[in-house]
Amino acid sequence: MEKYKHELSVALIKFIYLCAVTAAFGAAWFVFYSRHLYVRGFYFWGDWCVIALYFVIFLVMARTYEATIISMVRISEMVYSQVLTLLVADGLIFVVICLLSRRLVNVLPLLLAAAAQIALSVVWSVISHKWYYAVFPPQKSAVIYDRREGMENLVREYGLDKKFRIAFTARVSDCLGDLSQLRGLDSVFLSGIRSHDRNIILKYCIAHDVEVYVIPRIGDVIMSGARQIHMFHLPMLRVGRYRPSFWYLFIKRVFDIAVSLVMLILTSPIFLATAIAIKAGDGGPVFYSQVRLTKNGRKFRILKFRSMRIDAEKDGVARLSTGDKDDRITPVGHVIRKCRIDELPQLINILKGEVSVVGPRPERPEIAARYEKTMPEFRLRLQAKCGLTGYAQVYGKYNTTPYDKLQMDLMYIAHPSFIEDLKICFATVKILFMADSTEGVAEGSTTAMDQPAVKAADKTGRK
Repeated sequence: MEKYKHELSVALIKFIYLCAVTAAFGAAWFVFYSRHLYVRGFYFWGDWCVIALYFVIFLVMARTYEATIISMVRISEMVYSQVLTLLVADGLIFVVICLLSRRLVNVLPLLLAAAAQIALSVVWSVISHKWYYAVFPPQKSAVIYDRREGMENLVREYGLDKKFRIAFTARVSDCLGDLSQLRGLDSVFLSGIRSHDRNIILKYCIAHDVEVYVIPRIGDVIMSGARQIHMFHLPMLRVGRYRPSFWYLFIKRVFDIAVSLVMLILTSPIFLATAIAIKAGDGGPVFYSQVRLTKNGRKFRILKFRSMRIDAEKDGVARLSTGDKDDRITPVGHVIRKCRIDELPQLINILKGEVSVVGPRPERPEIAARYEKTMPEFRLRLQAKCGLTGYAQVYGKYNTTPYDKLQMDLMYIAHPSFIEDLKICFATVKILFMADSTEGVAEGSTTAMDQPAVKAADKTGRK
């Protein structure tokens, strides 16, 4: 009953917030917009249909940007996600209002409503966050690990020590020697544990109502895309190579063409301004092309605005950027990299069919080869066409370990869905203004594997 009480009370708090935000829009609608529509007979039910539409749009965007998660993020992150959700939802409903009015309507009432909504978001975030941790004490938890250590440090680093109180950490061998130590816990984190040992702990935890958080391994991610079938009167899971349906690939390609054409037209002034700035900066070429890998290991030349010096790799060694501290980046390069403008020429690659809007990011052949020496599974990400953005870019960081990025890419590959593609597109907007999504790797690294913390994670994560 305690868990149901927890779920219902949290759901009620979220519902109150959704209703408050929708009410702010409703005020703008009834006071101004509904009176200026060119639609006759658009009365009671029409008004409430628009209000309901806004509620649905906001709800979908809130889920996309994880704007109403109370217990897993800091207050500042909640507010950031909610403001982004409001801007997208209000922007979409403004387009709807203009279509209903058959003209460009006054945006000021909606801007006033947005200001009120942002104020509501800040107040709700602070109150709901304090309420949650006052009502629900942190879960008594444990971390069980094999070779991948440090989960308890991540709990503290991400501010989740209010959610999980780590009672103890233990090696899996010690845990298997005495499973009774898991009794009385609320949750357990399993980190880098072999499947046989993990399954023993999982069964014990489920039997004793202990919630389990598992960091998956490559095999687990591949199995997540298995199809359930019945054969020989037995339940079976069928696993195969990435083979999405024809209609998914068709819709995805149409979407790629439409997005790239529209974006090329809309960003043409930015293209021109950037080209002039780069040329004026050092007189060098505007564009920079580089060989990358896409589906089935096929090579192509990716296009970018040049953000580094012409002699950035004069020694012929491929190196990842170390971020803002990288002295190879030009003054103009710092600006266009921070704003992601350097990636815009890849719209041409998308139009040509070499890249998709969503997919695993393309890697350089020489860097991919280095990864594969210690992580052979890395080539599995080449089952799908590479993308301008992807699951790993949205939910990871620039310096997230190659092993963890690989798992994210394989999660995307295991569940091909156009809805998921759209979700990633919208979620990409969120990371555009987050500094940690562009953090560099350690200075002098030729690959992300060269970082000490990464070496440990990758060495232990795949065994």
